[in-house]
Formats: sequence, C-alpha cells, structure tokens
Amino acid sequence: MAYTTLAELTDRYGDAMLVSLTDRADTPTGTIDTGVIDRAIAGADAQIDGYLKGRYKLPLAATPPILADLAQAIACWKLHLYDPPAKVKADYEEAVRQLKDIARGIIVLDVAGVEPEGSGASGVEITDRERPLTADNLKGFI
Repeated sequence: MAYTTLAELTDRYGDAMLVSLTDRADTPTGTIDTGVIDRAIAGADAQIDGYLKGRYKLPLAATPPILADLAQAIACWKLHLYDPPAKVKADYEEAVRQLKDIARGIIVLDVAGVEPEGSGASGVEITDRERPLTADNLKGFI
C-alpha cells in the first residue's frame, strides 16, 4: 500500500517541479515520467515501513495523514539526482526525525499496533530463605 500518490505529489509540488525532476529522456518530453515517480514512492514506502514494522502491523489498513506528508517529503528528496534545495533537504530530515519518533513510540499513530515484546523477565525475584549473615551470628566480628 502506497502512503502517497502522484496526484498528492502534484498537489504539493506542482507539475513543473515534477516534470523537471522526472523527465530524464535524451529528448525531453515535457511530461511527468510515472515510472520515476513510482520508484520514488516505492522507496519512500520501504523507508517508512522500516521504521513502522516493529510497532505496527503492516500493511496499514488506512494511511494516517502524517504518513502521507512524510512519504511526500521523502519521495521528493529521492527524486533529486543531485544536491536538493535546502527546503527539500530540511523536509526530508524532519520526516526522518518524525519516523524515528514514531518508531520509539513518542509519536503514536491512530492505527492497530503491535504489542512491544517483553524482555522475558517476570520482574523482581525474592528468595524466602534466611540470611546466612545477620547481626546476631556476626557478634564479635562487627
């Protein structure tokens, strides 16, 4: 399941930007190359899933709005072949920071989750035997 679509990317970044980033033919066609867009979206989805898989059941039934926004920022960053503008780079870094917060549980998505695995320990253990060294049996040594 894709977290964003070509239509959402077009709404956010515009046709002109997407044409300039995807039209990589020897003779430019002046249109958006959907294959390039699909690869960028797939890369963004894989990166997002990597952060979500330990906390949420994948694939998600519905895409929360925050994930769509993060997927758009990541896909736009992936579309740049060379050094992206500062705004695109800042958006990507913010998206990664938010994904790390989601993975840590600081940001919680409103979707079905996976119960974090326990350590296997059952808590504190207490023994009921008597203490071998007490104040009474150590008289003269203390």
